[in-house]
Amino acid sequence: MLRAEAAQDTELGVQIRETLAAGQYVSDGTVNTIVLQQLERNPDSGLILDGYPRTVQQAVYLENALLERGFPLPQVVHLDVPTEQIVRRLSARAMCPGCKRILNLLQDAPQVPDRCDACGGTLTRREDDKPDVILKRLQTYREVTGPVLAHYTGENYHPVDGDRALDAVFTDIQRALTPAHQRWLADR
Repeated sequence: MLRAEAAQDTELGVQIRETLAAGQYVSDGTVNTIVLQQLERNPDSGLILDGYPRTVQQAVYLENALLERGFPLPQVVHLDVPTEQIVRRLSARAMCPGCKRILNLLQDAPQVPDRCDACGGTLTRREDDKPDVILKRLQTYREVTGPVLAHYTGENYHPVDGDRALDAVFTDIQRALTPAHQRWLADR
């Protein structure tokens, strides 16, 4: 959601783009507003939020917003991956602006360097996928987001070892979320 807003040439889009490129977090108020807009656009489908909430204040805001709208409390999946692996993966990420395909150059190298195999577009790299920016983001994550993990406990918190094969990680996520999703559907 933030990247979609950052792609807009609005004052907010430029501000978000500059903040993300510097490896910093967008303010709680801005992020909360964007998440709430998405929740109100899709009230019957729910949301999968990646990287939100990042602060305890955002977590409390989200919980209150969900409860006010009759939604259950969030299910939190924490993908635990070592720092070296995060830097390795993110610094090898590329995207095709044409077809929006995202790939990891270490695992899915294109047949023609810097060209998308699907549509032939020129692959781009995010400004915040440079190793020094990634390390700064991870330090901020430990300082700011670490307390969020302590905020979530019990049956709504699902730690998953993210340093394994994609299929194994996906299976663990499905296993963790399926009962909550089934309860949510039954309550609708």
